[in-house]
Amino acid sequence: MGAGAADRGVRGGPLRALMTRKVVRTAVSLEPELLALLDRWVRERNSPSRSDAIRALIRKELADRTLSDPDSDALGVVALLYRHDAPNVMRRLTTAEHRWGEHVRSTSHVHLEGDACAEVIVLLGRRREVESAARDLAGVRGVLGGESVLLTPSVAGGRTGHRHPHARPHASH
Repeated sequence: MGAGAADRGVRGGPLRALMTRKVVRTAVSLEPELLALLDRWVRERNSPSRSDAIRALIRKELADRTLSDPDSDALGVVALLYRHDAPNVMRRLTTAEHRWGEHVRSTSHVHLEGDACAEVIVLLGRRREVESAARDLAGVRGVLGGESVLLTPSVAGGRTGHRHPHARPHASH
């Protein structure tokens, strides 16, 4: 397996290995100012220890590195806001979700006060596909706001299972 595959968090990759090894004690030298910033961050994020916080920072850095590859395994969560009384917004949103059907794994509809609604959509696939789907869904006419979060399941030692090829058919000459 090449380094690229390992970096994407596939079986045997570095993030998966992090989840299965025993903990090893090590020492880190920090300037007093940096240690004070770390301790404040530990308290703010309610970490049980400096070690837990440092592990979170390392996982975040490795996840960012993994997600820098457009073909990496990704999980996206898209939150959309709209008014259900806007003409055809629900039909358009459903049509867009069907366009990305192989990537859409879950949707949840939430009724807010007034005529406002929220839709939360969980997407799986390659990073570039998940990002395209998130942009498409947020751009549906009638959607008033949309945000997405992108994660890699390799941080938890997992994979999306989304492995089918996405090659476009070649045009015949």
